[in-house]
Amino acid sequence: MSSLRNDRDSALSAGANAQRKRAKRDVLSEEEFRQMLALERKRSERTKAPFLLMLAECTAAANHESEAATLGKMGSVLFNDSRDTDVIGWYHDGSALGVLFTGLSAGERGPILEKIAGRVKSKLERDFAPDQWQQVRFSFHFFPDDWDLSNLDDPGNPSLNVDATVAAKRKRIPLAFKRLIDIVFSSVVLIVCLPLFLWIALAIKASSKGPVFFRQRRIGQYGKQFVFLKFRSMYENNEVLVHKNFVTELFAHTTLEKPLRDERNELYKTQNDNRFTRVGRFLRRTSMDELPQLLNVLKGEMSLVGPRPAIPYEVEIYQTWHRRRVLTAKPGITGIWQVAERSRVKFDEMVRMDLRYAMAWSPWLDLKILLLTPFAVFRGSGAF
Repeated sequence: MSSLRNDRDSALSAGANAQRKRAKRDVLSEEEFRQMLALERKRSERTKAPFLLMLAECTAAANHESEAATLGKMGSVLFNDSRDTDVIGWYHDGSALGVLFTGLSAGERGPILEKIAGRVKSKLERDFAPDQWQQVRFSFHFFPDDWDLSNLDDPGNPSLNVDATVAAKRKRIPLAFKRLIDIVFSSVVLIVCLPLFLWIALAIKASSKGPVFFRQRRIGQYGKQFVFLKFRSMYENNEVLVHKNFVTELFAHTTLEKPLRDERNELYKTQNDNRFTRVGRFLRRTSMDELPQLLNVLKGEMSLVGPRPAIPYEVEIYQTWHRRRVLTAKPGITGIWQVAERSRVKFDEMVRMDLRYAMAWSPWLDLKILLLTPFAVFRGSGAF
């Protein structure tokens, strides 16, 4: 918790410094601008007011010295006639200038974009020669952005979340250690548990028709999709609409005082489901159906510890702030939600737990969660 508190205090301090610098009408540094971009995303998620990110980048034809001078001059020109709420700074130091047009109305985006682009063009035409315009290209990015889940590699707009990838690069050494642990642990367990895998496979085939493994598209970090593996615990060709409807209702009830629960007022997942086989119920209760995900870990699609990987139709009905759980950390087999509360919490609180995990992450936190996981499995609480 102290690590989480320190990270939060550091972010608030950095944001306050950037806001003070903005009040002085200075072009923000790359780090300060990205901090403001992260704060504006959170503000937009809370207020529902969209904002527009404009990027000005020089083409490959321009040399580095001239492009930095051109973009720096653009920043000064835009400052002279901009709103107090607009944020101007370096998106990429010396090579890309960023402008945040905040507090926009939630109307049609086309007219808003046309108005802002026209205003920027009229300002810059007064101070730049036509040949200078040929060295600069502009792009505009609205937030919230519409996620295209048909894009299997990156459904969102990476320009709006550049700070998340930068933060990951800063932790590249600890994350490399995390990846090493994932590879070593998953390899050893797969080898040791090979007889258990064979026993489970025979039990599944003997108890019902269908494949041994259940395969499903899931959403990984940054929205990249992958094929998620589990031991099959349900009868073949079961109706996926049952779970889809449940998820829709679950998300719709996240603000109710009495969320969806069972007769014991305890669990927050589908129960007494006749789609499960007898072997499948045992596998689900003991969480042994999760073992094939070690192959996903070995491939680098998942980690041992992290948020649960989301199903595409879940992400389709996410609120904007829910998406942060798939941006901030690689999905995992187990996580803070599973060992702490499992199915006893509402979906919104589960997301908050995932976000707190991502902010406070360290190898020692992962180790603690891994050590607590067998106790959560033994209790079987919420394992449906």
